[in-house]
Amino acid sequence: MPFREINSKMVEARITPGQRLFSQRGAMLAYRGQISFTPSIAGGQGGVMSMIGRRVAGEAAPLMTVEGDGTVMFGHGGHHIQVIELSGDTLHVEADRLLAFDGTLQQKPVFLGSQGGVMGMVRGQVTGQGLFTTTLSGHGSVAVMAHGGVIELPVSPDRPVHVDPQAYVAHHGDLRNKLSTALGWRDMVGRGSGEAFQLELSGTGAVFVQASEEKL
Repeated sequence: MPFREINSKMVEARITPGQRLFSQRGAMLAYRGQISFTPSIAGGQGGVMSMIGRRVAGEAAPLMTVEGDGTVMFGHGGHHIQVIELSGDTLHVEADRLLAFDGTLQQKPVFLGSQGGVMGMVRGQVTGQGLFTTTLSGHGSVAVMAHGGVIELPVSPDRPVHVDPQAYVAHHGDLRNKLSTALGWRDMVGRGSGEAFQLELSGTGAVFVQASEEKL
């Protein structure tokens, strides 16, 4: 595990020669040792077309490649940080929520329209996440950011989970997601924002939910 949680808003990573991490630009707080930081777009993975796709959508992922020999502390904007371990599975997460992740993980953007056609695109607009999301696959660790802390909710075939789209952070496993319209509790108590959407996740896996509806 390359990330050690210093507190709820800071993590530390041990970097060794031959190893690399990717971090959001501006996320480095302090470091010890001989560390280099090199600009990278979308982790340098996914090919030219993925870079063009994100540029066209205005959703580029400004990352830094972190290499060397030493330790680096990461944090950004005072956001809470959740470390997620991947063991050969795939994590779906929004690019702007990525604080840092193992260079061993494979990263690529995914067009939301491919995850449910028109409804996938609607989900992107409703959540404010745009039309692209990011997947990280393989074995390694990911540090993601959220408001107010994060809880991991298991999802099973007989127990789907409904999430407020604004509170959604990430998910992993064999999950299907769809956006449904329903009367939310905020509408019933007079605090509705005018939208009545829920993100339904079904299958086998887990979803990470933040304790806030505030966007990053």
